[in-house]
Amino acid sequence: MKVCWFSTGISSFVACYLAKDVDEIIYTHVSNQHPDSLRFLHDCEKLLGRKITIIQSEEYSSVDDVIERTRCINTPFGAPCTDKLKKRVRMKWEREHPDHHTYVWGYDLNEKNRAERVCEALSDYDHEFPLIENGLTKEEAHGIANKLGLKRPIMYDLGYPNNNCIGCPKGRMGYWNKIRVDFPEVFERRARQEREIGHSCINGVFLDELEPNRGNINTEIMDDCTIACQLLRGESEDGNGKLYNKSSKRTGSGYF
Repeated sequence: MKVCWFSTGISSFVACYLAKDVDEIIYTHVSNQHPDSLRFLHDCEKLLGRKITIIQSEEYSSVDDVIERTRCINTPFGAPCTDKLKKRVRMKWEREHPDHHTYVWGYDLNEKNRAERVCEALSDYDHEFPLIENGLTKEEAHGIANKLGLKRPIMYDLGYPNNNCIGCPKGRMGYWNKIRVDFPEVFERRARQEREIGHSCINGVFLDELEPNRGNINTEIMDDCTIACQLLRGESEDGNGKLYNKSSKRTGSGYF
């Protein structure tokens, strides 16, 4: 069975568009995505001529739910929301659909290392990377979508490099200062959660201490948040469900 993992990002759409003989396109929904993401998904369905299957966590309702129940915001090896809201949802789907699947991913020409690590981490499956195979960068993927008349997700138009959840715990200083302006209620909620838990999203600074002029979102590297994020960071779980890095076995609730 060939499955495209769709993220409501431009690159993942182009991967779905280029892939051949696809059996199913699956989107793992998180409620913290901008509402425009579902508009984009339905526009993609029209262009692709098929429905996109939407799956989501039955245990956690949102990023905030994960943070408040796990008492963990971010770690050096990834955020628990990716595990709870995306990775575990994919694994549940795999248990319900046991097969030697072929997975299609939206990594671009500049993400070959990430693609290789996905192949290593999910070695039980075959993998295709249409953008890499066609020599396409992320910018070129945006060009293809534009030529097809596809209106991209509004988060790109607001100046964000990816269509990730609003208030992604993995964001850096420039990202959070932009969230402070564009989505102040999200900034304030995450700042409050940091203080309640005692850990921060950004290493070394709490959001309520972050100076408004710190960071530059245009120069910060922030990857698309996909179901493979934790695989790329080498993260796994111990017997109690705690997150740790396979190489160091270090656990943690966040940045101190």
